[in-house]
Amino acid sequence: MKVVVIGGTGLIGSKVVERLRKAGHEVVVGAPANGIDVLSGEGLDAALAGAQVVVDLANSPAFDRESALKFFQTAGQNLLAAEAKAGVGHHIALSVVGTQKLSGSGYFVGKAEQERLIRESGIPYTIIHSTQFFEFLPGIVKSGEQDGVVRLPTANVQPIASDDVADAVTRHALGAPVNGVTEIAGPERVRLSELAQRFLDSTKDERKVVGDPHALYFGVELQDDTLVPDGEAWHGELGFAQWLQRSDVARPAARG
Repeated sequence: MKVVVIGGTGLIGSKVVERLRKAGHEVVVGAPANGIDVLSGEGLDAALAGAQVVVDLANSPAFDRESALKFFQTAGQNLLAAEAKAGVGHHIALSVVGTQKLSGSGYFVGKAEQERLIRESGIPYTIIHSTQFFEFLPGIVKSGEQDGVVRLPTANVQPIASDDVADAVTRHALGAPVNGVTEIAGPERVRLSELAQRFLDSTKDERKVVGDPHALYFGVELQDDTLVPDGEAWHGELGFAQWLQRSDVARPAARG
């Protein structure tokens, strides 16, 4: 089977490409460096010719409303039009748990628009809503730091390892379209502020996290359940301790 992975050089994309190739499938790595650009449309028709499945893992380089909305609209319209022309039978997109609850964030306005375009395209699809990746923890800590104090929301999170995300994406790429949303999450639910403190303690970082229910998460105030699945979800196997043990992300934090 021929699968095109848009964003195939990124954190999740590179892992999905590896898994699909190991399973014996023909994989096209969609990235501007390979002459495939979803924003300009360059290389899409040639890349999608004969493809049965497209996995869209492309992400906006900027999180403000104007940039994110423009990125997801342009990329979505170009990619879905090329898929319709090529007769692609399954479009898969990776999105975020809580997207529908985060309309106050410009980035999530863009993600919601991406999902709308997919639903209305007429192409069989699967939208995967994932919780935050463990790999995002350094960035989350940095976002809440001011004057040496890290202030973060006390809302619940259920983080997942990128390896488990890649497993889930690959499984759906090789399966039938859901024609709806499926959710994936890690095995443990915890307060975001508590998880961040655990991360800092585990990496010998002496900073302290202040839990504040009104602290903003990338510009948005969270409710307790904003970032966790509402109902049933597929759960990854790797918890925090297992992820940390095998992760390279923790090492720079330990030195900082």
